Amino acid sequence: MSKIGIIIKREFNERVRKKSFIITTLLTPLLFIGIMVAVFLLARFSLSETREIAVVDSSGIVAGKLESDRMIMFVPTSKTQDEIREEKASGEFENLYGILVIGEDIMTSPAAVTLYTYEPSTIEVESAVSSRISDIIEAEKLKAYDIEDLPEILEAVKTNVHVSAFRIDESGEDKQSSSGLAMGLAYIFGILIYMFVFLYGAMVMQGVIEEKSSKVLEVIVSSVKPFELMMGKILGIAAVAITQFILWVIFIFLLSGAVMSFFPGLSEGAAAGMADGGMADMASMQGMDPDMITAVGTLTDMSFILPILGWFLIYFIGGYLLYAAMFAAVGSAVDNAADSQQLQLPISIPLILAFIVMISVMREPNSPLAFWFSMIPFTSPVVMMARLPYGVPGWELALSLLLLFATFLLMVWLAGKIYRVGIFMHGKKPTLGELLKWAKYKS
Repeated sequence: MSKIGIIIKREFNERVRKKSFIITTLLTPLLFIGIMVAVFLLARFSLSETREIAVVDSSGIVAGKLESDRMIMFVPTSKTQDEIREEKASGEFENLYGILVIGEDIMTSPAAVTLYTYEPSTIEVESAVSSRISDIIEAEKLKAYDIEDLPEILEAVKTNVHVSAFRIDESGEDKQSSSGLAMGLAYIFGILIYMFVFLYGAMVMQGVIEEKSSKVLEVIVSSVKPFELMMGKILGIAAVAITQFILWVIFIFLLSGAVMSFFPGLSEGAAAGMADGGMADMASMQGMDPDMITAVGTLTDMSFILPILGWFLIYFIGGYLLYAAMFAAVGSAVDNAADSQQLQLPISIPLILAFIVMISVMREPNSPLAFWFSMIPFTSPVVMMARLPYGVPGWELALSLLLLFATFLLMVWLAGKIYRVGIFMHGKKPTLGELLKWAKYKS
């Protein structure tokens, strides 16, 4: 263990003292917060150009009732479509975006609507045009029933319902939940596990290849067993990863607090709404979506966030250790990174499959598919992180971790046997069959 400890210390010190480690540790939280703020500001302040659409209404019912807004300006006209096209071609209607043609039988044939545009149309424009024409047609059809004060009645009965969702935990307590936030966190943490396992696993492989190509291993193994060298390298880089992750969490929380200070209404509104349960009222006073207030309130609840961060760290360590052992075996079997591509494919497939399954798991976190893929060790680090924000029974977490770390120990034993032979092999790229033969060699 003392030799493994020396190797761990050497790997840790060598990497944390690099300028690249310091720069990425400082810049990544800034980049993360910057992206979040940029998305928020773009969604809030971005203004698209108003699109001018000429309306040719053969029915005489729709054109006069179409309401313009910031996105679309409807211009009713008595001209025909051909006349408008000619005038556009001659230089008139310079800012015309498109021509909306409404057929005479629009009341009986709702499909009698055609939009011609001079620029590529968008789903947003088509949806806005469709919904407004639909509202007008529905209103005209309702007039046929000759109900007095019908518009006022319809406006009075219109009701927007906001559902406040609570999850009953294992202790029987009610905890407010946000499905949108849970899906967002599931996606973010699943991607982070996927990226980190690849990032730091590939770092182990690259380190082994560099040492092997420089012939340093032939000196090192004279006093250290190959298995001890592999374990020291894996655990040393794991210590680097954990250190960097903890620093990122600290920096992100500090920066998030600084950013939130520029938006006091957001945090105060969330806190007040969480305290008295008046989500809809608070939303109307703050001019915010009730779901947004619920999400912010949940996100600032340390009893919700800290356990997820803790489980993230545990699953990252387990997933990293499992895949790092395989990456180390691949690195010991080749002489350069280019030769490792073929051998990396079998390692990459389970992670890619886990990422694909994660999309389905976010919609149905308790389905049989979600359960089994969160138990399989090669996919559980990604899939279980996608389930955690929705709540996972304790026994499932315990079983998943038991299988994950037991498989890690088995994989380390197999990878160690490959590593022992591979680090002395040069000039030949082994096949998967040869790697299996190396794993069967007796110690």
